[in-house]
Amino acid sequence: MFLGDGMSIATVTAARIYAGQLKGAPGEENNLAFDNFPHTGLSKTYCVDAQVADSACSSTAYLSGVKGSIGTIGVTGEVARKQCDKVNDQTSATSILYWAQKAGKSTGIVTTTRVTHASPAGTYAHTADRDWESDSDVAADNLDPSRCQDIASQLVNNSPGKDINVILGGGWREFLPVNASEEASGRRGDNEDLIKKWALDKEARGARYAFVNDRQSLSNLDTQNTDFLLGLFGPSHMEYHLGADEEEQPTLEEMTRTAINILSRNPKGFFLFVEGGRIDHGHHETLARRALDETVEFSKAVRTADDMTDDGDTLMVTTADHAHTMSFSGYPARGNDILSVAGVSDVDNIPYATLSYANGPGYRKPDAGVRYNVLTDDMNFAEDIKYHFPSGLPTAIETHGGEDVSVYSKGPWAHLLTGVMEQSFIPVAMMYASCLGPHTTMCTPRRDNAPYHLHQVRQDSLLKEATPLR
Repeated sequence: MFLGDGMSIATVTAARIYAGQLKGAPGEENNLAFDNFPHTGLSKTYCVDAQVADSACSSTAYLSGVKGSIGTIGVTGEVARKQCDKVNDQTSATSILYWAQKAGKSTGIVTTTRVTHASPAGTYAHTADRDWESDSDVAADNLDPSRCQDIASQLVNNSPGKDINVILGGGWREFLPVNASEEASGRRGDNEDLIKKWALDKEARGARYAFVNDRQSLSNLDTQNTDFLLGLFGPSHMEYHLGADEEEQPTLEEMTRTAINILSRNPKGFFLFVEGGRIDHGHHETLARRALDETVEFSKAVRTADDMTDDGDTLMVTTADHAHTMSFSGYPARGNDILSVAGVSDVDNIPYATLSYANGPGYRKPDAGVRYNVLTDDMNFAEDIKYHFPSGLPTAIETHGGEDVSVYSKGPWAHLLTGVMEQSFIPVAMMYASCLGPHTTMCTPRRDNAPYHLHQVRQDSLLKEATPLR
């Protein structure tokens, strides 16, 4: 499952053109890797209590088949944000990753954000607040970390987190104590070194494990003799691809390749969650160039996974958790630089950018009633990776958008993910196709020794049978 965080339809279109123009083409005719998937649909992303979703409640939906409250992860709508006392076995939603482990499959998470961030945490955590990534975060809300277990602790100490075979991303600060060393000062107040604890657990199992923290060590890894891999490439989120130190930081494509090389050794198969998480961050900062570049990097990872797997036995799903407010507008000529101006307003005769945001830090207050002129004031704005694209109104960070997002799929039973669907249907269809979860009785052995034979069902009957999944 590939998750482009904040990858709205406008983002996909603009990134497609951006990628084509990087090759010297007009761009419009270009395709991203998932554009070529044969099945497409639309996902409704709202939360139980919010019209516009965040990455927390949405992760519960597309990983566990249950819609939750905004700001919560891996729990049902009975739990509102910060209601730690309501998180229990009855209100916890189990993810497709959990069910994959139960079926004997290998599992992995790969992200460009902190591995404890909202999207990847949806595979393993149950929490009333997405911001409780370390025990210090829980204590900052005047709650007891021993009762409200933080996300990093859940990853290392609880199932299914401690049984995940491959964990790659950023965020080592959430795993280390404050003042752990001169080079690596963490955020934990309990004095726990969770990286060391992770390693001790694997050692106790007699498993072959590795911890890596730079591109070279990841590249040198013997994937054929590694059962568990933890890779943390930075104290917080990984750097944007544009501007990252290539010697220190691996690409999303490289991390995905490594993960598949390890996971695919399991004859029972695997479940892998891959997130292009910094697409979302680029949009929040109205850094459109960076958001589009992160989408292109995400597409490269999808293409690599597609090349490394077989459509006959691998279901691949690419989607987004929510949209953003970036619009693609005006009447620019074919092949016009997607990061440049679309034209000149017929009202105030001032140029405007092709890409702009409804809100965010890119807002410029009019000077003496005259609108900001991107062409005059920022002659090189199309090349500046730190340029904040224009916003309609000022907000500290740009907000999410509430429109539907695309679902692209290929492989066995991909046709189930077509039409307009609830976001919570996505993992239900994936589990059905893979014979995972509480409804494995619907699967019967095939006479030709293939794994399973599944009976054709309608989307609405699946939802009726499989909701909620806990």
